[in-house]
Order: sequence, then C-alpha cells, then structure tokens
Amino acid sequence: MRNASLGLGKWSGMSAEDEEPILSTEGRNAQMSRGSLEAFRILRFGFIVAPIVAGLDKFFHLLTDWDKYVAPVVTNSLGIQPHSFMMIVGVIEIAAGIVVAVRPRIGGYLVASWLLGIIVNLLLLGGYLDVALRDLGLLLAALALARLAEAKAMAPATAGA
Repeated sequence: MRNASLGLGKWSGMSAEDEEPILSTEGRNAQMSRGSLEAFRILRFGFIVAPIVAGLDKFFHLLTDWDKYVAPVVTNSLGIQPHSFMMIVGVIEIAAGIVVAVRPRIGGYLVASWLLGIIVNLLLLGGYLDVALRDLGLLLAALALARLAEAKAMAPATAGA
C-alpha cells in the first residue's frame, strides 16, 4: 500500500487532484494542535533568547555598534546621549525577554509594541530600511506568539502539553 510505504501513519488517503494527504477531521485537528504548539514553543524560545541577547549586547557591543541605530531626533528630544539611550533600551529588551518567558501572551504584545517603536525610529533615521523591514517580520511573529499563547491558554489541558 502506498501510504504505508511512505510512512504516513494516520493519513487516511491521498487526493487524486493535488496528491495531498487527506486526514479525518479529528486527525486534522490533532495535527493542527501539535503544529500550533510546536510553533508556539519555537516563537517563545526565539522571543526569549533574541531580546535578552540583543539587550545584553547593548552593554558590550560585540554584535554591532548599536548607537548608530538611534535617530538623532530621538536622543535630541530626550536630551540623552545615544549610548546612554541604548543602555536603557538594553534593559528594556532584557525585561521583555523575561516577560515572554513568564507570560508569553503579554510578552508577545510587549515585544510587538517594542518592535513598532524600533521600526518608527529606523524610518526616522533612514538608511536602515532593510532592518525596518526585517523588524516588521519580527513584529508579525511576536503577534503570532501572543495569539498562540492566547489559544494555548484557552485549550483544554492534555497530557504532555
């Protein structure tokens, strides 16, 4: 049998039109639940590690010179030097990573808001539009994390989840 030789396990058959596996409704729901949980775990890990590492590096400048990413209008309006401002940013980013670890729903929205601020800063600065575009993708991923965390909180508890 073709399904067995492909190692499809729970797959109930193949569609003649698109050659995509067909699952029962229960199988699709279980597969989606597993996939959603895996996506949640991946995004949560990423949004714990990345902000904490980036935040710590604001103090050490091992990855890059972070000060160059601050729009002068931001530091001028606050009356603060770019390096001092980025050290404050570092503390906030570390805190955001910790919030994601403890409360991913809140942390996801917090990180998304923070990324929106970074995008606005980069647009004001100009010259780093590629980084702003990348941060837009990260913002959307942070929103996805928050939504998955909400869904996870409302899902019935299952063994091993």
